[in-house]
Amino acid sequence: MSQAEWSNAEQGTAAAAPAGVARARDGAMIAFRLHGSGDPRSPRVVLIHSLALDGGMWDGLVSILAPDAQVLTIDCRGHGRSSRPRSPFTVEMFGDDIADVLDHVHWNSAVVVGCSMGGCVAQAFAGRHPGRVRALALIDTTAWYGPNAVTEWRERAEKARAQGLASLAGFQTTRWFGERFRNLHGASVRRTVDVFIANDLECYAAACNMLGNADLRPNLSKFDFPVAVIVGEEDYATPIQSARDLQQAIPGASLTILLAARHLTPIECPEAVAEEVRALIRRGTAPA
Repeated sequence: MSQAEWSNAEQGTAAAAPAGVARARDGAMIAFRLHGSGDPRSPRVVLIHSLALDGGMWDGLVSILAPDAQVLTIDCRGHGRSSRPRSPFTVEMFGDDIADVLDHVHWNSAVVVGCSMGGCVAQAFAGRHPGRVRALALIDTTAWYGPNAVTEWRERAEKARAQGLASLAGFQTTRWFGERFRNLHGASVRRTVDVFIANDLECYAAACNMLGNADLRPNLSKFDFPVAVIVGEEDYATPIQSARDLQQAIPGASLTILLAARHLTPIECPEAVAEEVRALIRRGTAPA
């Protein structure tokens, strides 16, 4: 997306927070929003979204954190309002995009929070730019999807290409949210599905293949900042054992299991996630 296209897309939009676009090192345009406290002394938090969603997935969490923090939400490349390049994706590329956005907004460091795909991106960012991480929250995610990941993610990409993203909506909603949430919060579920099916098919396929190839395990033992691992009790996309593997591989990491929640806990139970992130902020901004 060019600067002109970005400006046209934003005209007439009632933005809840200042919106902008940063140019990544390869020329891609990465969309972002800045929320919250205008006090430059406030903690800085960057939020990285799940596969096939966008920065809006964090709205519930942002509303809780923003009174006391500066919060940056990003649309990863290939998602939302960001550029949709026709090229292979890597988690390292996405991690460098986060660094480029931080440069654009003049943040030297931040508490970094990622959910699902965003958790993989957060790990890649932390591995490549460790000095910019005050603390790290890894939510409903993993460092490696297992020995069959390449095949399984390729099959998901090919199904989307062949049948369209709408064909995956039912499968996704039951993975994302528990039955009680789906019954009580139908509007939120529909909004999430609408974002999902609006994705560019080729970018979705590229992101699936990226996750199939991702292996962030070599970096984990080097993390020397506070890390919180958070997972839904009923998450079967990246289950509790994946979270335990992260905790055991990262020195000093904490593990929180959110009861009766599935894969998109920042949407399903934002208050509980916010409580964990606030605790992490305190750890990440405490005097050494």
